Amino acid sequence: MYTINRIASIVDASSVLANKEAAIEYLITDSRKVTFAASSLFFTLKTEHRNALVFLDDLYQQGVRNFVVQEEIDFSKYKDANFLVVKNSLKALQKLAQFHRLQFHYPVMGITGSNGKTIVKEWLNFLLSDSYKIVRSPRSYNSQIGVPLSIWQMNAENDLGIFEAGISERNEMDALRKIIQPTIGILTNIGDAHDKGFESRKQKLQEKLRLFQHSKIVFANADDENIKASIGEVLNTDIFSFGKNKNATLHITAVKKEQNKTVIEGVFENNTLHITIPFLDEASVQNALICWAVALYFKVSESVIMEKMAQLPAIDMRLQVLPAINGCTVINDSYSLDIDSLSVGLDLLNQQLLSKTVILSDVHEAEERTYIQILDILHHKKISRLIAIGKFWESLKPFMGSKIPIIETYNSTFDFVQQFHAGQFKNESILLKGARLFRFEDILNLLVEKVHQTRLEINLSNIVHNFKTYKKRLQPSTKMMAMVKAFAYGSGSVEIASILQYHKIDYLAVAYADEGVELRNAGINLPIMVMNIDEYGFEAMLQHNLEPEIYSFKILKEFTVFVQKQAVAQYPVHLKLDTGMHRLGFEEGEIDRLMDELKVNKSLVIKSVFSHLSSSEDAADDNFTILQAEIFRRCCDKIQNVVHYNFIRHLANSAGIARHPDLQFDMVRLGIGLYGVDTTDKGLALKNVATLKSTIAQIKHLQPNETVGYNRMGKISQPTTTATIRIGYADGYSRKLSNGVGFVLINNHQAPVIGNVCMDMTMVDITHIDNVNEGDEVEVFGVDLPVENIAKWSDTNVYEIFTSVGQRVKRVYVEE
Repeated sequence: MYTINRIASIVDASSVLANKEAAIEYLITDSRKVTFAASSLFFTLKTEHRNALVFLDDLYQQGVRNFVVQEEIDFSKYKDANFLVVKNSLKALQKLAQFHRLQFHYPVMGITGSNGKTIVKEWLNFLLSDSYKIVRSPRSYNSQIGVPLSIWQMNAENDLGIFEAGISERNEMDALRKIIQPTIGILTNIGDAHDKGFESRKQKLQEKLRLFQHSKIVFANADDENIKASIGEVLNTDIFSFGKNKNATLHITAVKKEQNKTVIEGVFENNTLHITIPFLDEASVQNALICWAVALYFKVSESVIMEKMAQLPAIDMRLQVLPAINGCTVINDSYSLDIDSLSVGLDLLNQQLLSKTVILSDVHEAEERTYIQILDILHHKKISRLIAIGKFWESLKPFMGSKIPIIETYNSTFDFVQQFHAGQFKNESILLKGARLFRFEDILNLLVEKVHQTRLEINLSNIVHNFKTYKKRLQPSTKMMAMVKAFAYGSGSVEIASILQYHKIDYLAVAYADEGVELRNAGINLPIMVMNIDEYGFEAMLQHNLEPEIYSFKILKEFTVFVQKQAVAQYPVHLKLDTGMHRLGFEEGEIDRLMDELKVNKSLVIKSVFSHLSSSEDAADDNFTILQAEIFRRCCDKIQNVVHYNFIRHLANSAGIARHPDLQFDMVRLGIGLYGVDTTDKGLALKNVATLKSTIAQIKHLQPNETVGYNRMGKISQPTTTATIRIGYADGYSRKLSNGVGFVLINNHQAPVIGNVCMDMTMVDITHIDNVNEGDEVEVFGVDLPVENIAKWSDTNVYEIFTSVGQRVKRVYVEE
């Protein structure tokens, strides 16, 4: 632990210190990741697009009192804060990490290369963790910012470090080498990622090798002639080589791919050895060879190596396999485009049984030879059709030849979208691979779009109105969490979260990890609490910075074990207390045991403690609500006495905000009220948010003794006109509304349901309504036919009505 005064000396800063003995434990560069405010040091990094100084006020309000800045500010506004003033905040961060690294003398591995760094790091941790206490880069922290944050995790309890280093241009590696100072170097493959930052592939390779200038040994592929030549030019160190080259330290003599596994034979120190890995792709084989070589160097026993190699875990990648239109499947990798990642996508595409189509964008700043190489790869992979988007592809069309049976080119994504029709794609697997700037998400939306005339209109302006209505009832210091679980109560989680983020809500909550992942992928950067977690969602939560609700000792143990394996410390969690709802949560009698487990748990930190009011909207249960609040206070006080740091307390839901203003605590949770439903008698003047509409498919004129629908339940006793509308129970329109129970609104008149509600259609009686035509609009619920009516007729609540609206119903967003 360092004092702020000591850090000032280390980074050569001038300082304005209110408390020069303030202890610093955590370095942060992201204002969203503050956990222990008092002992955190925030570096106000300045980039081309943003100066983190704009977050200073918010951080100060959160309790951060230690800052590194690179420009003069009005320090008098922050009287109890410490400021270190430097010429460059990033260089100060790196200098501090470099000093910290010098305090430890155990082996440190540095991993660099174009691809595979994270996989190799994680596999090495898997292979060596039984014998070593390893500190390693969290996730893919390999940048100029990520590396110093990773190194800061080193402490005396460890005896081995494993860190990634990634660069995108010249003269970046020297800074990372000084920070990591690897005693052991590991070079993964060298591909075309970040080629644009270098004059040649050789220059990029030599720049990466500078990481190992003072390493004792370097692991490298003996079969790559460029690597062999460059190592000799750049390094003067021992080399542990692996590959089919007979002179390799680990000589690979056979690689045999079998069903779901690859068997590899090699010779090391005159002994023939074997490993089996549970992968078939070439990239995994190469990564496994690196790890095998390192394990042999560390003298891991042959039996342990064989056992561990056979159990190598799959490392989660970004590719998504999605069902699409007309029996197609889409592999969505529309994040980046380079030769190596394209090969990964193609490997997955080739595992599909359908014919294969690839949609590619231009490759940013690539030369013609790169495009020719891509065409050769696609030909080798037996791709049936290439859809190439971009001006460079367009210019190459006359020279593409016949390597691929069908080639289509478009000047831009916009041109493709304008000319798109669904019949172009049928029973095929489609790899969507493009650079970010081409906005391939527009193409993805076309391929997976569901077409249905029934639609749910969401009024975003009314969402904002309802949000502000509740906000006015809060104390200025009270935070607000919005519930966007269950597709934001059927309204569309991404769209609702986006508008709330714009209006500066404090927190979001979802039910499951995949809902949070969707929000992150859409650019939502607010803190997100996940309310129902299991082990299958752990990886997604860490990858996307989601915060789990911990409600049982079982889930606490499982998540702790997972986080420890990921080398992540102080991960934020939310404790759920059961104060009377008896659904999920720790009961009051379990708090002592819970604290015994958490006070020695360095992997987790309590971000909030909360409970759920069971009937806050009901005046008859106010005494029970008060009892729940008393239990909640007692439990929170017990927790506070043990953890000795502050956490957020929240109890009130939508009805609680309106009816129990004394239960605001630090934060409230806004749910159904956000969507325009007032379950209290407080007259909140909320506005309707969701309107479900459909259209009339056909009108029929029926005579007495005829019947309507399944089981002939609709009996006609007099001349009757019926309208069949395009909605059924598959869309969320309940069968309980059959036979005159439910109504829809046509031309401002209620039309009763006649007969049974069908899966996709519902018939209504329009005999008494004039001027009705096929194709006319029908309101199922909304401003003029409140959703509360539908809930009452269906013998349920509005929550079920909202969340039952099917996914095939198109959401349309309006803003006034």
